[in-house]
Amino acid sequence: MARITRVELSMVVLEPKVKRVDAIQSFVAQETPIVRIIDADGAVGTGYSYTIGTGGHSVLELLTRTFAPALIGREAGMVEQIWRDLLFLSHATTVGAITSLALATVDSALWDLRCRKAGLPLHVMAGGAQEKVRLYTTEGGWLQLETQAIVEDSLKAKADGFGGCKVKVGRPVREDVSRLIAVREAVGGAFEIFTDANQAFAVDEAIRRAHHYREADIGWFEEPLPADDVDGHVRLSASTTIPIAVGESLYSASHFRDYLQRRACSVVQVDVARIGGITPWLKVAHMAESFNVAVCPHFLMELHVGLCCAVPNARWVEYIPQLDGVTRSGMRIEAGYAVPSAEPGLGIDWDWEALGRHHAEGSARAIS
Repeated sequence: MARITRVELSMVVLEPKVKRVDAIQSFVAQETPIVRIIDADGAVGTGYSYTIGTGGHSVLELLTRTFAPALIGREAGMVEQIWRDLLFLSHATTVGAITSLALATVDSALWDLRCRKAGLPLHVMAGGAQEKVRLYTTEGGWLQLETQAIVEDSLKAKADGFGGCKVKVGRPVREDVSRLIAVREAVGGAFEIFTDANQAFAVDEAIRRAHHYREADIGWFEEPLPADDVDGHVRLSASTTIPIAVGESLYSASHFRDYLQRRACSVVQVDVARIGGITPWLKVAHMAESFNVAVCPHFLMELHVGLCCAVPNARWVEYIPQLDGVTRSGMRIEAGYAVPSAEPGLGIDWDWEALGRHHAEGSARAIS
């Protein structure tokens, strides 16, 4: 092992590749805090997290003022210990999005460093359970798109080998149903159609909509209710045969425990950035496995492909390309499957020159 001698911080701002609108918001920009951790051997690990347009500078300040100074002199290989110490250091602001995103930035960098020093890719270092995971696409299913555009994108996805697509819901219920049925009739019965409400509904409306969405044989109903309404999800799950998916807006393992213990969901969509890093992501994935529940994470496909292949109960990776413009090589896709990188580390081939063109002004800083 070697001690951490330097931490470099920055933030890049990336525009969405396509217009992204759901039932409650628009994805206007990806603020991307990035950390590079250097140890006494000169080895470097790079990690990152993201926002959808707000809060990125707050994450960067927490990293700069609190987490980065606390890393100097620590043994870089003690990843779990460091994660727990940083969690305690910030206990007055947890559980919360800003703290979780900052923790994830550090934790993913430490895992990258650990994997590189061991000469292993993430999916092997973290478990080595699978060689590839099925892909579904969300990029053509945004709420503002007209039905024909969604149908055409789903047909293209099917032709490209994807196993499914996601369609955002939140229009008047009969409009939603009409759009979903149009996609189902176009793609046939073997192609999965997932739906996502982005927490838009109250429980009675979600129960009503689940009844109507059944007509399109959907694969899951994602974030139908506010994420803190566990009781509502219990009611909804008991009222429908449609799998209920939650997780992108949960920020601690204990939140997932509550959902799983109460049978309030049947798909876990744990997001590595929002849960606080790879260390807690793996805990949640294995906890879900003990309940015989599938893991199908939200966004960040470049990180999640390795994590999904590390655990046995991951079923899908969500295709939303966002790093293409700042990496030298993209995620490997073969016949509709996401395949993890065989290179040591997280498997993200950063293009540092391209990243420099997207730096938020004044965001670059270093602590040693």
